[in-house]
Amino acid sequence: MIEETELIPELFRKEFSKMVAVISKLYGLQYIEIAEDIVSETFLTATENWTKKGIPTNPTAWLYAVAKQKTLYHFRRKKIFDKKIVPQIKVSADTIAETKEMDFSTKNIRDSQLEMMFAICDPVIASEAQIALALRVLCGFGIEEIAEAFFSNKETINKRLFRAKEKLRAEKIELEMPSEKEINSRLDNVLHIIYLLFNEGYYSATQNQLLRKDFCMEALRLGLILTEYSKTSLPKTNALVALMNFQASRLDARQNDLHNVILYEDQDENLWDQNLIEQGIHFLNLSARGNDLSSYHLEAGIAFWNCQKEDTNEKREAILRHYNLLLQINDSPAVALNRVYALYKARGKEIALPEAEKLYVPNNHFYFTLLGELYEGNDNEKAKANFEKAYLMAKTESEKQLIKQKMKNL
Repeated sequence: MIEETELIPELFRKEFSKMVAVISKLYGLQYIEIAEDIVSETFLTATENWTKKGIPTNPTAWLYAVAKQKTLYHFRRKKIFDKKIVPQIKVSADTIAETKEMDFSTKNIRDSQLEMMFAICDPVIASEAQIALALRVLCGFGIEEIAEAFFSNKETINKRLFRAKEKLRAEKIELEMPSEKEINSRLDNVLHIIYLLFNEGYYSATQNQLLRKDFCMEALRLGLILTEYSKTSLPKTNALVALMNFQASRLDARQNDLHNVILYEDQDENLWDQNLIEQGIHFLNLSARGNDLSSYHLEAGIAFWNCQKEDTNEKREAILRHYNLLLQINDSPAVALNRVYALYKARGKEIALPEAEKLYVPNNHFYFTLLGELYEGNDNEKAKANFEKAYLMAKTESEKQLIKQKMKNL
């Protein structure tokens, strides 16, 4: 039988964001902090009650019922305050909202979270703050977890969240879907934040393996919500969801129990999640409808080929073609660097080395690691010098250990 100490954290992660979204939708985004407080108090009440009386038959329904009571109690008190202490306020928004029924139906939860995504990803809020707000309000992560992800502290994260919420209030951002005309342009920002959220987990330097995986799965969950709404289930949305499925499928194979990185070539294919791969293929097929070709399409295509373990010439050439196209859409140092690596795998060191030297990406340990590999066997002194540079720049111990092993192999 599951203990309340195990169930409550699990329910908090699953239900916190849903409850905050529903309360905020009913009373307005200006009360988002109050919504968070009410939901936190609901879980505190659950901890106290369930410890004494045991877990109820339907824990989720119990939480929703208590959240409704606490919300109504709070806004009734505020109504009295507005009426007696601030008599000049004739009718406040919460007075009107109080007469409405708080709806925790599956449809309303989904709609509320969808609208919350577009509110949080409003361009008036800084990108860094959007990610923190998404982690907190859309995914239910605690302040300490967010601080760990950003290698920051609770005070800094709290300030960042406070400024973002103040911006929501100051700009009077409503919890509603944008007009049909605006959805497509605003969707780009929503997809970008989900993409960054996924990468925060997938490429995270934190040693908290569970936290890293949770970030990825929460980003995937948000992407799936977008695919359930016809106006946001566009080819680029399905492409991003396909990409996240493919990448998430290999999470368990990327590190060992000591948090050391396992290179792609050494990963145990049996640890790859075939259900996620199949789901990725489904969304990749959906993304092919229409004439759109986004960077998500190309990255999803690369990730698809990386889910085929057998190292064939067809696979290497396909990945290189995808990177060639991706570089035309997104001419960034990271894409250029990955494209040179794909060239190395498809055509060999002699062709890739001049391209790598011409590229030059300083302050990037992946670049100097690649140079080390390309020089290895041809000029081991240069290979060693580049590996040493990479070692000094590497941010995590597992990356340093990997580079140290490459130096030993010389």
